Amino acid sequence: MKEIIEKIMADPRYQKNIEYGEPRPGHPEGKVKQHIADLENNLEILKKMGRVPNEDDYWKLKFIIHVHDLFKVETDDPTTALSVTSHATLAREYASQFIEDTDLLNMIQYHDENYELWKEYLQNDQYENERFKNLLQAIKNWNLFLLFIIIDGCTKGKDYAKLGWFINEVKKYKATNVEAEWVLDPK
Repeated sequence: MKEIIEKIMADPRYQKNIEYGEPRPGHPEGKVKQHIADLENNLEILKKMGRVPNEDDYWKLKFIIHVHDLFKVETDDPTTALSVTSHATLAREYASQFIEDTDLLNMIQYHDENYELWKEYLQNDQYENERFKNLLQAIKNWNLFLLFIIIDGCTKGKDYAKLGWFINEVKKYKATNVEAEWVLDPK
């Protein structure tokens, strides 16, 4: 996986797309490359804490970090993860050129679903059960996915409450070793 990440980082499309971004709500860091740096820092913190169980998971998380938001510059589609023009769909398509792991590809596709479900819950005191059920079925390795949700969600400008809430919602239906208390404070 390390070689694949190096290949992606050498790709001119990657190098161009990581320069995208201005400070905005949820991403005060601005550029995608700065977001990637923040997430890599979170990954290292979790690794030092013993939360990342092995090298294979470490490199899978690093792969997701480098690909998940890479295509925000190529779309202005604010719709859900499954839209054919969403940044998540474009990222999944790009990642599929390098890997065949369906679960990792699904993690890239659904990486923002926790946020969408959280927004619905805040507005309506509930969320779309079918949407959550689809997510529960799409992801197989919930430990890895929830680690990524923590890595991606523990950055300045994001609401950390959604992370604990989402982890606890998942735990109602899926077995996972990840705990809501693992949410980091990225100060």
